[in-house]
Amino acid sequence: MWLRAAVGTVLVAASIGVGVVVFGSQPTVVGARSERPSATTVTTRAISQNPPLPQPSAVPADPNAAVPIVTLGRLSVPRIGLDTPFYEGIWETVIDVGPGHWPGTAEPGGWGNTVIAGHRSTHGQPFRHLDLLVSGDQIVVTTASGTFTYAVTGSRVVEPDEVSIADQRAGRKITLFACHPPGSATHRFVVTGELIS
Repeated sequence: MWLRAAVGTVLVAASIGVGVVVFGSQPTVVGARSERPSATTVTTRAISQNPPLPQPSAVPADPNAAVPIVTLGRLSVPRIGLDTPFYEGIWETVIDVGPGHWPGTAEPGGWGNTVIAGHRSTHGQPFRHLDLLVSGDQIVVTTASGTFTYAVTGSRVVEPDEVSIADQRAGRKITLFACHPPGSATHRFVVTGELIS
């Protein structure tokens, strides 16, 4: 007699609102008693396979600090005609040059949430038309590690002190954000996406 069983366990990480589904199969056993692994065994195995999430740096105490300008790669968003270098850091002195990667958030293509800030109405306004992006639009990030394509999953407006946009979540995600509305700093416009290739 051939025995087949599929074990499915759903973990709900309530603190970050992410569901993780883990699938495993039990080996086929002929003429012997087979024991199904416990949910705890499957859960522990799945958790250990995920790398630890990055730890975002705090918001700079002095946003106008004179820091080195370090180019990380290129950021391209075809729908809005954006194709620009991006840099390391979210100091004003960095994002005045171009979009900046929030230190300590996931590296592009990496596990967690890659967070990039940019201007909408000054300094070349690279993120001027973020609000035109819709689900499925592509965000392409190229670094020395490769080219990573994300699909937009949504957008929202948040308060200017909403640092949760840098929170790290399981998966390979991206967050772009800028002041909102253009010409004002009363809120932030946030676009999120997930890695597709």
